[in-house]
Amino acid sequence: MTENSSTALQTAMAYYRAWTSHDFDLAMTYVADDIVCQAPAGRLVGAQSFREFMGPFAQIVTRSELIAAFGDEQVAVLMYDTCTVPVPDAPGAERLTVVNGKISHVRIIFDRLPFAAARQAAAGE
Repeated sequence: MTENSSTALQTAMAYYRAWTSHDFDLAMTYVADDIVCQAPAGRLVGAQSFREFMGPFAQIVTRSELIAAFGDEQVAVLMYDTCTVPVPDAPGAERLTVVNGKISHVRIIFDRLPFAAARQAAAGE
């Protein structure tokens, strides 16, 4: 893993450490009220929408390993492997924009297909 001590990266890492340790309330302290999130499920606007999207995922994470972390004063990029209750291998990446110490924009990239398959299997389809 590569990491430096830029302002955006420090905020992104604090956020990552909080949600991966199941403290989503702490994670949300790093998120701007007017956050915009672009994810495979679509565009979300506002902290409440972001919480409703990301909070349940954070709760099903059983392990996370940071692969890489890069950043400058405004933008950070995190790449990680997660294990979750329904999907044992769920890698992801995030590009986070930080303004005044808060994450104002995040672009999340992950494969939705394994999660859809796990939901289908759980429903007995």
